[in-house]
Amino acid sequence: MMIMKTINFAEKFEKFSDYWTPKVIAEMNDYQFKLAKVKGEFVWHSHAETDETFIVIKGQLNIALRDGEVSLSEGEMYIVPKGVEHKPYAQNECEILLIEPKNIVNTGESGGELTAQNDVWI
Repeated sequence: MMIMKTINFAEKFEKFSDYWTPKVIAEMNDYQFKLAKVKGEFVWHSHAETDETFIVIKGQLNIALRDGEVSLSEGEMYIVPKGVEHKPYAQNECEILLIEPKNIVNTGESGGELTAQNDVWI
């Protein structure tokens, strides 16, 4: 039997300070669990082949959608369906957990300067 160490979110968040650069903390099957600090506005983007799960660990996150908006507080989650264009933003620093398949580009097909390197582990 393989014994795994627990993962402490607070300890992992202390290891980085940059915004909009998801860091992988675990994998399950073909999915990755990623932590990110966010502040300000991201870019409009979508993921044609997968849903994207946002879980707020600390702070307040808003997700603009073309036909509305979702506001998330600590302890809340939202799943953006595949193909739905969205733009996350946070007025103040917010810590989030993302769940998505391996090799997903954070900016989708939009690209740009906020495109983060994939598969960065902490």
